[in-house]
Amino acid sequence: MKFQETMRIYSIFRHAVACLCVWLACALPPGASAQVAERVYRTDHRIDTARARELRVELDNISFFKDNEYAGKFTKGYTLPGLWLQPKLVYYPSRNIQLEAGFHALIYHGANKYPSMAYQDIAVWKGDQYQKGVHILPYFRARMTLSERWHIVLGNLYGAANHRLIEPLYNPELNLTADPEMGLQVLYDSRPFDLDVWVNWQSFIFRQDVHQEAFTVGLSARVKYNDPSARFHFYSPVQALAQHRGGEIDTIYTHSVQTLMNGAVGAGVVWNTGHPLFRCAEAEVDIAGYYQQAGQLWPFDSGYGVYARAAVDICDFRVKASYWRCDDFISLFGSPFYGAVSMVEEGAVFRRPRMVHLGAEYSRRFARGFSIGVEVDVYQHLSADWRDASGAWSSAGSATSFSAGVYMRVNPSFLLKRF
Repeated sequence: MKFQETMRIYSIFRHAVACLCVWLACALPPGASAQVAERVYRTDHRIDTARARELRVELDNISFFKDNEYAGKFTKGYTLPGLWLQPKLVYYPSRNIQLEAGFHALIYHGANKYPSMAYQDIAVWKGDQYQKGVHILPYFRARMTLSERWHIVLGNLYGAANHRLIEPLYNPELNLTADPEMGLQVLYDSRPFDLDVWVNWQSFIFRQDVHQEAFTVGLSARVKYNDPSARFHFYSPVQALAQHRGGEIDTIYTHSVQTLMNGAVGAGVVWNTGHPLFRCAEAEVDIAGYYQQAGQLWPFDSGYGVYARAAVDICDFRVKASYWRCDDFISLFGSPFYGAVSMVEEGAVFRRPRMVHLGAEYSRRFARGFSIGVEVDVYQHLSADWRDASGAWSSAGSATSFSAGVYMRVNPSFLLKRF
């Protein structure tokens, strides 16, 4: 009798879960992605033509809590409790122009001062001034739609996850912690081809400054061999990053000019099932490269990596897995897990490190500008040889790292006046 009762309860529970998944699936349009990057991090760069001649006030915010329990010799663990906030005025002078002005503020819970520096790696500029209470920057963006497909952006760019870089080239965590990218950006959208080209000016110098000028040039393109909504969609990503550090008017004479490069090219396939629960599956393989064109900032002048990933979207959930192997590879903006240099012991390097990654995501968009994301990741670092700072080789052994995060995007817009 107890067994039958248990089976009855299990059957009710199973049908309840199935009904919940159906409801969640129907709450979003068919083919919607279940990625945290798509629903939480990315910002639509297209101008809403219906808002021409409007002045609006907009609040953009991501609140986050991320815990990284890292093991091994790649990098140490840490926790990120905080938020970033962008209050701004938005004006649409015409159907193809949008202007935004405000400020960007980064707040970590419990922090009371922040270094005045670029919050992405610029090795020789650590910042010797501090801001009290919050890390704050001015924010201004001007964008124009030149045609149906061409867009130009000046000021603050559509950066981070909007570039759609693979994870070995760009750590998704920078969507939470990095300064907004600033410079020039050109975007092109079409059925067979998407293009994103940008210059992110990270460090400006005046005469006699004691830090280097630094900027990053990037390219992210996707060749689409057929319609993305087709049953089976095939595509190829092409990505490149080059960071230049130098300057002719600073007072640093001990550091030479440095130019570092990352790139990747690959092929992928998406299976759009058309099913309301099992939405899609995708797989992609990429070859990544690293090149130190000038300077001696890193211990290797060149290297490569192989990145294979797969994911399945079920309702609002995504299950994902990836494999990474590299040889003398260093990532400019990626996690230290995707490299051969230790961030724990200075001067230590790895010989052909390998890693297996498993993860799960839940994300949901409740309304325009309101979404939530939750993710859990497990990284298994396979055994590899490493050379410590003294030059001695030994086995690093395997190690298991964990990461979990909760993120909420809030982006309401309020009409002030229509001209």
